[in-house]
Amino acid sequence: MIVLAGPTASGKTDLAVELAEAIGGEIVSADSRQVYRKLDAGTAKPSAAQRARVPHHLLDCADPSEAFDAARWAKEAAAAIADIRARRKVPIVCGGTGLYLKALLEGLAPLPPRDEALRARLAAESKADLHARLTKIDPEAAAGIPAGNVQRVVRALEVFELTGKPISAHWRERRDGAVPADLVLRLELTPERSAERIDARTRAMWPGLLAEVAALVPREFTGQEPGFTSLGYREALACARGEMKEDDGLAEMIRATAAYAKRQRTWFRTQLVASALDASASPAALVAGAKSLWEKALEKTAA
Repeated sequence: MIVLAGPTASGKTDLAVELAEAIGGEIVSADSRQVYRKLDAGTAKPSAAQRARVPHHLLDCADPSEAFDAARWAKEAAAAIADIRARRKVPIVCGGTGLYLKALLEGLAPLPPRDEALRARLAAESKADLHARLTKIDPEAAAGIPAGNVQRVVRALEVFELTGKPISAHWRERRDGAVPADLVLRLELTPERSAERIDARTRAMWPGLLAEVAALVPREFTGQEPGFTSLGYREALACARGEMKEDDGLAEMIRATAAYAKRQRTWFRTQLVASALDASASPAALVAGAKSLWEKALEKTAA
């Protein structure tokens, strides 16, 4: 199978669709936000036209009120990959959620179940205090988890208190069940002018995101559900509550997205060990380059 990774706004979706058509593939989304139904404007899901061209998996498979973690994603992704292979198609795992990719490629260490009493105690603290505590006990995890993602910060603190070991140490432990490395071609899109790409895409998304939040909250959701903790939704909710002006919300979303993309690039550079594809190349050149690497990987495996 192919793993196509890269930071946000690098063009992964477009390349995955073109590559899938070129080699007979189907796409498995590795995006922790695209799993949520009804949250479309702020998650950059593939368009209806793209989904019509190529089958996609792991999109719209959970309600915004559901907690959706790497373990669940890896289990469902493995099932999708097995189904794609059984039909003699090529699975293309495409996304930028590093922990999801790690769970699939390396397996996850078993972690303790939720402790509701402990979670309630942690939830009483502010976001800043929680993230500061995580930074102190587990700087590696804190560097990869934004302070605004309270769900993941609380989980990291919970695991530390229950096991006495930082969650990042658990992440480093390999487990059985991972995809064999010799069956995976790892590709990484490396965009130039990342800030310009992020600025342009965020500005294009912002009006639709504001409208989507206005339609969903409070009519269907409170805005406190796990699905609304992602980039953009926090800022749009603050604007809807009158806590932030729309221009300020947009500026904050651009800033937060750029910071997230920087963390993604760091993670891919140190964790993925992939063949680089220059995102500034033409679409045709990108597809040709990825297809060539795939064909070489097949030859190597056959040998």
